[in-house]
Amino acid sequence: MIHPDTVPALVYCDESGNIRDFPQLRMAGSAHGRYLQPRREDLIELPEGSDFFTLPERLPVGTDPETGEPLLLEENPDKPGRKIQAVAAFMAPAHTSTFSAAYQSLQNAPLLPLFAYTAVGWLNGKFWVAGFRSDQDIRQDHHQFKQQIIDRNTARQLQKHSSNRLIQHLGICCLTYRCPAARNYFIGRWEAPLPTSPQCNARCIGCISLQPSQSCPSTQERLQFVPTVREIVEVAVPHLNSADRPVVSFGQGCEGEPLLQGELLEQSITAIRRQTTRGTVNCNTNASLPDVVQRLAAAGLDSIRVSLNSAQESFYHNYYRPKNYRFKDVKESIVCMKKCGKFVSLNYFVLPGFTDSHAETDALMDLIEQTRPDFIQLRNLNIDPEWYLDSIESPPDQAAYSVRPWLDRLKKTFPFLRFGYYNPCLNP
Repeated sequence: MIHPDTVPALVYCDESGNIRDFPQLRMAGSAHGRYLQPRREDLIELPEGSDFFTLPERLPVGTDPETGEPLLLEENPDKPGRKIQAVAAFMAPAHTSTFSAAYQSLQNAPLLPLFAYTAVGWLNGKFWVAGFRSDQDIRQDHHQFKQQIIDRNTARQLQKHSSNRLIQHLGICCLTYRCPAARNYFIGRWEAPLPTSPQCNARCIGCISLQPSQSCPSTQERLQFVPTVREIVEVAVPHLNSADRPVVSFGQGCEGEPLLQGELLEQSITAIRRQTTRGTVNCNTNASLPDVVQRLAAAGLDSIRVSLNSAQESFYHNYYRPKNYRFKDVKESIVCMKKCGKFVSLNYFVLPGFTDSHAETDALMDLIEQTRPDFIQLRNLNIDPEWYLDSIESPPDQAAYSVRPWLDRLKKTFPFLRFGYYNPCLNP
């Protein structure tokens, strides 16, 4: 047991919306319904650019300072009888959670919006979170964005390209939703987005651009048109030619599945590569259509990023709810890209307690052995954790390694694998 003074205190939110600490209890973290006291090595100072969420109708869970036993805080300790809420942190990009926020949901607790909910505490005048920096790339760091410069450059580009619907759409992504990739596009650096597809062949329960009315709201608006080759090239080629470590990526949060626009992507990649060989042309995808992936690789696609919530077929299908494809098609697409000598990332959604469970780890290691991807992006799963685990029908009481030892095991077992958070530029 680590000394209790090195573990941050529990924090809670009062009825006025103030976040307060309760030094009599230490913070707790949650992993698949288990409450644990984090170790100091599982904690970092709250990264700049992170946000806080209060969790409605959810009571905070802390731990006993001496024993680590989980304890529920049911009312405001300063004003007995007054209601309180649990608090979570939404960490800035390039950081991965080691524990989710610890709370107990009341019977009428509403569904949480589509964000990641990381455990947070207070120690020595600072907020601390259960997580680690998983990529040293600064491309989406808070201090990299100067709003005045973004506003000026975006206005200039929108005026210059008033007839390009894709650039106009990216302007909304940049100014309304503050999409980091769109912001970087308008200031001419790093990775730029190329959304193309209003349609999708999956019905992901955590889709951030399209949700049924009775579910949690989507966090952004989906693309409503299919851009032309000219509109795509007008975004991609200047960016690839001039940006530092340039990447252009089909497949964004504001669209469906880009492979459904396979012919358009094939023509666009061919047109892009006729004009420039610089930078990386990437596709973020569910990898559902291996025949399309084969054609795109032949046309000059450099890399794909394959989204995965689980390497176990049943949990994959329960989350993605695919239409006219199966998990085996995803694996076939990865193998296809590798046979073509291309780069493959797994966009692997991390949820502590599930991702690092023994069963999931075994399945992931089997998938890596079979398909030999190059890179794993450690992305936090943006979803209500309880709803997610119920929806995919994950059994309770799964044995787990904890996220840090889990990652160490993967690195030791597969020394060829790289780990991070962003799509890398392969030929800077």
